Amino acid sequence: MQQLLEKYNVPVPRYTSYPTVPFWKEGFAANEWADVFYSDFQKSNRAGISLYIHLPFCESLCTYCGCNKKITTDHSVEEVYARAIMAEWDTYLSLMGTAPVIRELHLGGGTPTFFSPESLQQLVMQLLEKAIVPDEHEFSFEGHPNNTTRAHLQALYDIGFRRVSYGVQDNDAEVQRIINRIQPLAHVQRATDEAREIGYESVNYDLIYGLPRQTIDSIERTINEVASLRPDRIAFYSYAHVPWTSRAQRLFDEQDLPSSADKMAMYVKGRELLMAHGYTDIGMDHFALPGDALYHAAMDGTLHRNFMGYTVQQTDFLLGLGVSAISGIPGAYAQNTKKLHDYYHAVGEGALPVVKGIMVTEADARFRRYILDISCKGHTEVAAKDLPLILAQSGQLLHQLIVDDLVVHSGCSFTVTSHGRNFIRNICSVFDMRLADGRGIGESSKPVFSKSI
Repeated sequence: MQQLLEKYNVPVPRYTSYPTVPFWKEGFAANEWADVFYSDFQKSNRAGISLYIHLPFCESLCTYCGCNKKITTDHSVEEVYARAIMAEWDTYLSLMGTAPVIRELHLGGGTPTFFSPESLQQLVMQLLEKAIVPDEHEFSFEGHPNNTTRAHLQALYDIGFRRVSYGVQDNDAEVQRIINRIQPLAHVQRATDEAREIGYESVNYDLIYGLPRQTIDSIERTINEVASLRPDRIAFYSYAHVPWTSRAQRLFDEQDLPSSADKMAMYVKGRELLMAHGYTDIGMDHFALPGDALYHAAMDGTLHRNFMGYTVQQTDFLLGLGVSAISGIPGAYAQNTKKLHDYYHAVGEGALPVVKGIMVTEADARFRRYILDISCKGHTEVAAKDLPLILAQSGQLLHQLIVDDLVVHSGCSFTVTSHGRNFIRNICSVFDMRLADGRGIGESSKPVFSKSI
């Protein structure tokens, strides 16, 4: 296994979209986006859509974080930002022409629990005033264990939230110090216990391996400690060191990062421990207990994946609201401006704050389906007309994957083996026809994707 991990530890996309973000175009026209948005909404709304709200504020900077965030202790920004979200939502409502059916809603950040319980509840209730929420829906939010209070949990539970995700990362005191995220395990336990007492059906923890000063021993302690709290899901992410796009990562010495070999050993040990604690490997860094809805979806073939990660909802239409938010619909992808000032200006003028995106071609849509099938079901059947293209661009990689017993290929059928589940990102890249050289290196000398391990 160690040799395979070393062999396939190359820059490769995470495949939360296809085409992937580095291939999107700056200056994507808002009117192009509006046209395809309207057309796709009319087709998708009957089944329901997903809504993502980006809340960018944090009171302190976590130096490992690559997310779009704004550091401040001034909570007067809550009201200003909420008004801007509603202005953007009103613009989209005017494009829709009919009440949207919200099947999935997620609050991400930043730190959503930077906002007061009252602010969060009011914002969500206003968003839903002109929408339809079916009985089968999933509302979730990301919370910081240090500032997610019982009041936060209760306020969101009262309006339909049943899933919460806590950023834990690592319990080691030295690791927490260097990444500037001091977070005692007792805070994680309190936030978890309160969520369960209130009635939340699923609690997720995010863990990261490969952080500065992290060791195999600290990973083992962290996983054993958090597993004792029995979160329903655990996401075990690889730390992506991309200081050329995330300047905060320059605040610690790269000599503090574990070596590639140590990082791979952390992954192997972490996965082994999670499985030993009863978690099932769902795919792409995600693990779930047998009672969780994500586990059942993986078992019965109904798992889905979008920019919010793995989900049990089958919506193909995701609308992102807020600064830097990403939308993904059948015919296009779009991203809002990352600058808060520009975002406020655009929505204040009644304009869509879209600045980047890409139209999805018919071919893109087919290859997106293959990638989704591999990442969610471990199997795909490709169209006969696409097979020659796949073999021409990715034949060498596919051959290696077959030789290494990671993929079984017969005609137009591709199936991930049990060993291959550790290399889903690499296998998905077989069906990525837009990679410049097949492995994700751009025209500059820097990799545009993080390594797979």
